This record gives sequence, structure tokens and C-alpha cells, in this order.
Amino acid sequence: MPLTRTPAASGGAASILPWGVAFVALLALVAMVAGKNFGAAKGSGIDGSANSLPTQAVDGASAAPFAQGGSGGAPPNIANLSPSERANRLYTRIMEYAEAGKVDSVAFFAPMAMASHEMLEGPTTDERYHFGRIAEVTNAPAVATAQADTILKATPDNLLGLLLAARAARMTGNTAAAKAFDQRLLKALEPELATRLPDYDMHRAEIDRAAADARRPI
Repeated sequence: MPLTRTPAASGGAASILPWGVAFVALLALVAMVAGKNFGAAKGSGIDGSANSLPTQAVDGASAAPFAQGGSGGAPPNIANLSPSERANRLYTRIMEYAEAGKVDSVAFFAPMAMASHEMLEGPTTDERYHFGRIAEVTNAPAVATAQADTILKATPDNLLGLLLAARAARMTGNTAAAKAFDQRLLKALEPELATRLPDYDMHRAEIDRAAADARRPI
């Protein structure tokens, strides 16, 4: 079933409003790509520093260029990408902006990224984790919590679900819950890494940071 942030409204215009917003956002995205290179979008931190938006640095796999295929080339037409590819590209771009402290660019692309993830049918664990990370850097703890809960309901020891749940708990100031998820992560760490899941390989730097944070005294 598709990703959702809030319970669906029943009947009438209220039930189609989220999809209308998503459609308009994606149209805006396509229009931007058609007119200019995606990489031309500029942004800066509130105070001009790279630390103005609190976020974890992304791992090397997640920091791949948004428009792949060599520097200086024309970006791909986003309208021709699959829903999964589109969502992944937007996730990558938002993580790059967040790490650079470009708050205004994060805010600009966030509605498109959220809409793209909401429209995914049968999202993977990795896609749910991406959705939760976007929610984290845009200060939407309820969305991050929902994605973590869904991941952990299917696989209680999933490392991405556990670290996302801990981050979401800290966003709301629930330190006790965050530490509980930390301990679950440390307990599951070695057995889960031994499974060599591709998701873990792609996000290994984030997992390692989460484990290091979990080992720190309160």
C-alpha cells in the first residue's frame, strides 16, 4: 500500500486533496528540469553556515550526484523516471542540501520529495527509510516515527528502522524511548550486519554513526 503521512480523508474534495498537491508538486519539478539544470538550484543556511540545519552527514552511497552521467551534461527528464527512481533522486538531493546547510533548498524540494514517496506502491524498506530521513531533516517527527514503526513491525531487528526510530524519539524529546531503541540496535548490530543486506551496505556509515552514538553514556 502507498506511503501515507496522515489518515486519508473520507469522500469529496478532501479525499483527493493530497494527490492534487502531489501532482502539482511533481508538475513543478518537471517544469524546473525542462527549463534549467536541476543543479542550478541555490540555497544557503539561515546563518550562512553549514551547521544551521541539524542533520547527520549522509553516507557516500547516498551522496551520489542527483543527475548522474557525468558533470556538465544535461540532467535526465524526471518525468521519464520511474516513481522509485524519482523518489530516490529527490531523497539524494535533499540529503545533499541538508548536509550543506541549504535550508531554503531543502524546504523547496521537500514537498516534492514527500509527495513522491507517498505515491510509491509497495515501498521497500530502503524507500521507507529514505522517507523517514526526509521527515527528520524537515522536522516532521510523526512521519519519521510512522516509517520506523512500519519497518520494525515487519522486521523488528532492522537496523535502519531502529536508528530511524531512535532519531524520531529524540526529535520529540523522548530520551528514554531513544535509548531503548539504541540498546535494541546494539543488540541486533552484529547479527544483522552478518546478513549482508544491500540496504545495510548502502547506509553503513549511518549505521556505524548510530552505533557509536548508542554506546555513548547518557
